[in-house]
Amino acid sequence: MGILSAIVLYFIYGALNPNPKLPVYQPNMVNAELVDTTVQYIRKYHTIADFSLTNQNGEIITQNNYKDKIYIADFFFTTCPTICPIMTDNMVKLQEILKNQEDVLLLSHSVTPQIDSVPVLKEYALKKGVNDLKWNLLTGDKKQIYDLARKSYLVAKDEPYGGDYDMIHTENFVLVDSKKRIRGFYDGTNWEEMEKLLEDLKILKAEN
Repeated sequence: MGILSAIVLYFIYGALNPNPKLPVYQPNMVNAELVDTTVQYIRKYHTIADFSLTNQNGEIITQNNYKDKIYIADFFFTTCPTICPIMTDNMVKLQEILKNQEDVLLLSHSVTPQIDSVPVLKEYALKKGVNDLKWNLLTGDKKQIYDLARKSYLVAKDEPYGGDYDMIHTENFVLVDSKKRIRGFYDGTNWEEMEKLLEDLKILKAEN
């Protein structure tokens, strides 16, 4: 009788306290200003597109480098005088906190690839203390990077007065699961948001 009661209590507790799960973000759930018009209608099955870009060591980085991994992505540029230094410093702190979690990686895309060459990114990486095994800083084809920002990660506004593929990147960090799906957006300039990201990461890892 005691065992039966324990079982009943276990299921009641489970029903009242279900394991939390993070949303799977689709383009139609995100501010339309940050989403390319070609994908705004998508309501399910959205994933990060395949890519091929170059990191701070001159290595080609693709989705295969992040296969079956959880990762945190953002967009920046090395000469940014405003939000980027704060974002990078917070990513450095996340790198330290997550250094022993081999299933979690970091990924930053330059939005000024014409300026942020491999040597520039390498100098920046050394200055900031980037761990090459944990964190890739990417440069490469501008259109590909901007398409990733607006069609995959959903974190960039169109630049109203620029040339082809110009945009305004946001302060958002994006949490991507091992299936290439977006599971969270966080203000990369706000450490309280980083703490929320770390808590959500625990939920995501428990889900996996």
